[in-house]
Amino acid sequence: MLCGKARVMTEETKSAGSNTPPDHLSINPMSPHFDSDLLSRGIGIRFKGEVRTTVEEYCISEGWIKVQAGKARDRKGNPLLIKLSGPVEAWFEDLGDDAPVAKL
Repeated sequence: MLCGKARVMTEETKSAGSNTPPDHLSINPMSPHFDSDLLSRGIGIRFKGEVRTTVEEYCISEGWIKVQAGKARDRKGNPLLIKLSGPVEAWFEDLGDDAPVAKL
């Protein structure tokens, strides 16, 4: 499922080295929103004004993040995730403190 207002990442956008992260990104390799090249750059997430380091997946346009629900696992061994709603901001950590921030 795609985000409602997702920005389209074309080959030109990826090769140009966009300085803002995509609208929707996941750290799960089974997700269609997984991109190891972008994740290797390091993604910073601010949710409701607080920097979060435990985010599994986010969508800026829809305003949510998914985080693990403790140590609980599903029947396939994957962590159970909780979806939290609120303002989300994302940036590439490899660009330093003055990195452009993707937000709504």
